[in-house]
Amino acid sequence: MIEWSEITRFGDVTITCFAALAIAAWLLAENENRLALCWSLLFATGMAVVVATKMAFIGWGIGIRAIDFTGFSGHAMRSTAVMPVLFYLMLEKAPRSVRGVGVLFGLVFGIVVGISRLAVHAHSVSEVIAGWMLGAAVSVSFIWVAGNTLRNQVFNPLRVMVSMLALLTAPYVHPAPTQQWLTKITLFVSGHDEAFPRRDWQQLRPRIEFGQRVPASTSTMPARSGAATSL
Repeated sequence: MIEWSEITRFGDVTITCFAALAIAAWLLAENENRLALCWSLLFATGMAVVVATKMAFIGWGIGIRAIDFTGFSGHAMRSTAVMPVLFYLMLEKAPRSVRGVGVLFGLVFGIVVGISRLAVHAHSVSEVIAGWMLGAAVSVSFIWVAGNTLRNQVFNPLRVMVSMLALLTAPYVHPAPTQQWLTKITLFVSGHDEAFPRRDWQQLRPRIEFGQRVPASTSTMPARSGAATSL
């Protein structure tokens, strides 16, 4: 039986960013330069939003207390951004209805990854929903553009096989320590010594001023740990 901790790895940076880069590279290989640029900008924008919201909380405690929101779920965003596009391009020569099913499967796949983030206590419901919606906006926007401009077949059988083999390795990939990297960068930028505590953060005031120090007694690390510390 597949564990949630294995499913959640399908949204890890190592897998999803590799897939995103592969999509851009194969678009370029088929001289679909504008689509490659469009995809890169859309995916990069989604990643930037995730990083910005996480940095805002880690460094300054900025979030939405009413819905327990401290940042977009990166796993939910990336998987929902990449998988629908991957299936859309793989099924390029298939009937429109089949491609639609492929895109829908990709969106559902993103939901499953989002649920896995809840199962491993990495995110709140609001963070997963926000991440999924952001990822869906990225993938659907690209598919809408590609539907009007895509001219060449991007995925041949060899590329499809390589993609499937890469995805099959996801449960065995060691998660990248992205949260640790992001925390170090944020603390450097903000001038704080410790990350803003998620534990009891609803009772604490945000660090509004950049560089403002918070007493060590209130600067415990976030309650979520393990899988929760990945971006």
